[in-house]
Parts: sequence; structure tokens; C-alpha cells
Amino acid sequence: MPLIDHLFSIGPIRKAIWKFWYPFLTRRLQGEEVIFLNYAFETDPPMGISLSPADEPNRACAQLYHHVGAQVNFQGKNVLEVSCGHGGGASYLARTLKPAKYTALDLNAAGIAFCKKRHQVEGLEFVQSDAQNLPFPDNSFEAVINVEASHCYPDFPRFLSEVARVLKPGGYFLYADFRFSDGIEKWDEALKNAPLKFQQGRDISPEVLRGMDCNSERSVALLDRRLPKFLHKLGRDFAGVKDSRVYNALLQDGLIYRSYCFQKPSRPS
Repeated sequence: MPLIDHLFSIGPIRKAIWKFWYPFLTRRLQGEEVIFLNYAFETDPPMGISLSPADEPNRACAQLYHHVGAQVNFQGKNVLEVSCGHGGGASYLARTLKPAKYTALDLNAAGIAFCKKRHQVEGLEFVQSDAQNLPFPDNSFEAVINVEASHCYPDFPRFLSEVARVLKPGGYFLYADFRFSDGIEKWDEALKNAPLKFQQGRDISPEVLRGMDCNSERSVALLDRRLPKFLHKLGRDFAGVKDSRVYNALLQDGLIYRSYCFQKPSRPS
């Protein structure tokens, strides 16, 4: 195992690395219109959802959020997104799926400051806090969404427990993320033991690869403009561009990307 992979697998070190990386990335991307930090999603034939002209440049990333969020009806519901990044997905879902309220949380204080300035959407609120210690009462939300972030968490089972705690009975957990092959067994075990009922899930690796293909050229140009040269390789992995370690692992089944829908059991009648 390469040293960097080993370090990222150690809980406290992983948290410290990501706590540094995301604010650094936010600062380096100032002046760029980077509102999505997730990989992307495209079907064959193309998904073809209707987007506004403002959303069109981020189509592949927005489609990943649409795929995950549209598994349930958000209309009129109180929704929480955990680890919202630069808020592009939160803004898109709040505008298109019409929840009554959409609260988007992230550990990155610089990112939350960016979100509050960039995304002025009715019913959308941004909060700085920790995914493993959600600052909300029990039974607060009818849906929780988490897109491509949980691989950064030092204690994934604790996060799942927090999701179950803040969900109302009958509420939904909508989830997408990836794991390298040596972490899949542990991932599956944590999901199986979570206090949530499995509704549906599938491997979306082919769709994510197509989405990466859509975004690759643009992402490389952005990284070359904004990152120092010694960070280009890490940046390419983070962005999932063609021929990066992450892209090749996904292509060769060394990495699996999945989406899920879980439900919190209702109280006994």
C-alpha cells in the first residue's frame, strides 16, 4: 500500500488531512466558478435532464446529485445535506426538487462562507459543523443526503448513527460514495449494521466514469491554473480526470462507486 493511502486510512490523520485540504482548495479556487467538488454522472444514452443555462456548465456533476436526490420526493420536506462542499448540489436540489427547507452542512468553514455568499436560494441554509457530531435534535429531518464524502470520515459507523438519530421515523437516507477494493468489506459491514433499512442500491461506476470523461478536460485546465505543480497529481486524483489513479482504479474495478437509499424504521404503532 502506498504511504499516502496508508495515512489516509488512519482516522485522526485522515481527518487532519481533509481538514487542511478542503479550506486550501477553497482558497486556491477563489475567482473560479467551482461550485461542485464531487465527481460526475452520465448515462448511455445521455441522461438529458432539463437544466437552466446557469446550471448547464456543471451538467455532469448536477446529474450525480439528481440521481441521488430524486430517489424520493423532496417536495415540502425538511432536508439535510451532510458535507455540501461548495454548495452546488445543495443549490440545485433546493431549486429543482422544492423541499420546504434544505440545510447544508460542511466542516470547511471557508467553504461555508463561500456557500453563503454564492448561493442565495429561498429555504436554503448553510451550517458549519462536523458530520460525526450533527448539531441537530433527534428526529429533525425527513431526508438526509450525503454525496461522495463519507470516505473522508474517520468513524463511518458513527456518522451512520448520527444520520439515523436526526432522521424522523420513516425518513430517508440518500447516499452515494466510493471505496477502493480493500475497503469494500468494511464499508458493506458498516452499512449492514446501521440502524437503517435498505431500500435500494446499485453500482454506478460506469455512469461516474462517463461523467468524469465529460469533465476531464475542463478540470485539468482548472488544476493547472490554480494548483502549484507539486500538487497536480493529487489534484488530478481529487478531480477524477482521465488517467488519474482514481479514474484508472474505477476503470479496472479497483474502486467501486455506489448509490443507495435507506429508510429509518417507523415507530411501532
